[in-house]
This record gives sequence, structure tokens and C-alpha cells, in this order.
Amino acid sequence: MKKYILTGLLVWLPLTITIWVLMNVVGTLDGVFAWLVVAAQTVLPESLRPYLQQLREIPGLSVIIVATALWLTGVAVTNIAGQWLVKQSTRLFSNIPIVKSIYNSVKQVSDTLFSSSGQAFRQAVLVQYPRAGSYTIAFVTGKPSGEVAQNLPGDMLTLYVPTTPNPTSGFMLIVPRADVTELHMSVDEALKYIISMGVVAPPTSAHNDTILNDN
Repeated sequence: MKKYILTGLLVWLPLTITIWVLMNVVGTLDGVFAWLVVAAQTVLPESLRPYLQQLREIPGLSVIIVATALWLTGVAVTNIAGQWLVKQSTRLFSNIPIVKSIYNSVKQVSDTLFSSSGQAFRQAVLVQYPRAGSYTIAFVTGKPSGEVAQNLPGDMLTLYVPTTPNPTSGFMLIVPRADVTELHMSVDEALKYIISMGVVAPPTSAHNDTILNDN
């Protein structure tokens, strides 16, 4: 009986957690959307308020609105007028005290992570950490630059070492390129391996592009 219960648990647990996460995301977006509807009702004519209330009661509408807004924003910034508006908004936020520190930091990180031309998190590697003879999986985020690079000997790489089972937290390491072992597994496969605490081992492959030899 114990064997069958554990087997059933392995079937339902991933599905349950996935549904729970999605419901929390949708619930958060619905809460923000409801707050916006309440705010809009205070400024719009009274004749429009019943329609806003009906929109508020539609489950999941906030997800559609957010996805549409992101798509329209992406379309808008591909032309000259949209790019000009983005530059002006960036300039505005960059001149506001306190706000500029948060905005500029988040923008630099997001541009690095999600840029199609960037190299962040494009390669999974093996590195000795936290001591010699002990290995962990890390992700190449680039090469040291500026004052940091000037004070480092030889050819170095910047790595991000995620924690298990939560890869959103971790450590940044700067190590010699010679101490880094390239892995051919994809970033997704490496993340699955980390989140599963080494239980879900990726298949052996050699299809991944390398950036370790890039200058």
C-alpha cells in the first residue's frame, strides 16, 4: 500500500504544485486589476461603473489584459516613436532620487538577462565550490569588467551558483576560466537538475553552443 501511495503522490504532486502556483499568480493579478477598477470607478462617470464591476467579476481577465499590454508594448517600442518614449521615461526615472537607484539596477539586470544578444545564463558549467574537490553546477553570466577586471589576474569568468531547491537565490563567483568545466546540457536541463536536488539527471548530449571560448 505504501508503494502505491508514493506512486500516486509522485503523479499528483507536480500537477498540484503547478496549479497552486498558477492560481496564486492569477489571484495576484486579479487583485491588482480589482484595485485598478475601484480606482477607475472614482473618476469615471457613474453610468460606466456597472460595466467596470462586471469586468471585475470575470476570472482570469487580468491575465489576458497583462499579456495584451505586454504584446502592445513590445509592438510599440519597435518603432521610432515608441523608442523615443522609452528613452524619455528612462531619463525621467533616472533623475528621481532613490527611484533612479532601483530603476537603473533592475533595468541593467533585466537587459542583461533577457537581451537576445546577451550571454547571461546561456551556458551551464561545473565548478569546484565551496571547496576544492566539491563540485556544483553554475551558470556563466559574463566576464569581469571595469575596476574589478583590472585587479584580477589572468582570464576570469563571472559565474552564478544557484541554491537548491530555490535557484532564485545564490552566489556570484569570479573564477579562472581554466577552473571551469563546460557542460553540454541546456540551461533548462541544468535548472531541473538543481531544483530536483540531483534526482532528475539530464540526458547526455552535445548539442549546446559554447561561450567559454568567446573573447
